[in-house]
Amino acid sequence: MTDDASDDTSGARPARDRHVPVLLQRCVDLLAPALTEPGSVLVDCTLGMGGHAEAVLEQVPSARVVGIDRDPQALELAGARLARFGDRFTGVHAVYDEVGDVVADLGLPGVQGVLMDLGVSSLQLDEAERGFAYARDAPLDMRMDQSRGRTAADVLNTYDERALVRILRDYGEERFAPRVARAIVRRREQQPWERTGELAEAVRAAIPAAARRTGGNPAKRTFQALRIEVNGEIEVLERAVPAAVEVLATDGRIVVESYHSLEDRIVKRTFARGTTSSAPPGLPVEPESHRPYLEALTRGAETADEAELERNPRSASVRLRAARRVRPTPSHMEPAARTTDRTNHRMNKEARR
Repeated sequence: MTDDASDDTSGARPARDRHVPVLLQRCVDLLAPALTEPGSVLVDCTLGMGGHAEAVLEQVPSARVVGIDRDPQALELAGARLARFGDRFTGVHAVYDEVGDVVADLGLPGVQGVLMDLGVSSLQLDEAERGFAYARDAPLDMRMDQSRGRTAADVLNTYDERALVRILRDYGEERFAPRVARAIVRRREQQPWERTGELAEAVRAAIPAAARRTGGNPAKRTFQALRIEVNGEIEVLERAVPAAVEVLATDGRIVVESYHSLEDRIVKRTFARGTTSSAPPGLPVEPESHRPYLEALTRGAETADEAELERNPRSASVRLRAARRVRPTPSHMEPAARTTDRTNHRMNKEARR
């Protein structure tokens, strides 16, 4: 069986034909030094269609990859793509803030690498019926896992105007959030929201003509905000990045690619906490327990160069940060209520699904 045939799942196009991973080689180069020992494990927290995972498995023969994704369709496509690697790949259906549970369930004391490629995947953008794309008419869904949770239509039809303004402003950075929110509420008084095409048209009409002349499709910020709200992306990320750091063994590495200022801010804050001494200012000698437990591997956030942008336009907004664990997290610096949070996650796991 050819590789293309093995990638085909239920008549779908092969995964490798549907997605160009962002900053692929840079991610591999940052992670590879931690994966040289036999049995080293990389957790790809946002597996998608498996492009990053495939590159690691090909280029680092000593590595295993555990791929997490909340989207069953992505897991199926990536699993077919990576089947040739046998037991070096394990796919797990979970949300990536459950990374601690996933690692514990596999009986691993720690892992040598963690990768997060945030935001919406090409699979979700390119399949019109998922409702992520403002340029294609489809049901207003936008769930990364269509087996559970509220849809974008639910948000549009039930949130009050103030809540809509908040998510449009905070998650979409929409300058005209009040105008768009008013238009959404007025329209639903006549009939409920059901289709992406209707929303894109309403948003366009709500934004002043002068502002529509630049910046691309005026609906893109509203669609981004709805996607983030529907999938709880910011809340999940706030739990996931500290949890990912905690599963790293000493000398393990974490790489995170963000595409939105709120995402990057969360990553930056978590890394800064680990790379900065916690000792009170003015101490003549820094106590061992207060020394940093992370080392930055990038100077600030890296962006795509011209060659990457030419090859992959979706890399335009990427911000990549990476760090290495230099020692265990001191007890006074551990994420608050980590044990309690993990217990609660296990108890509520099935309920959330």
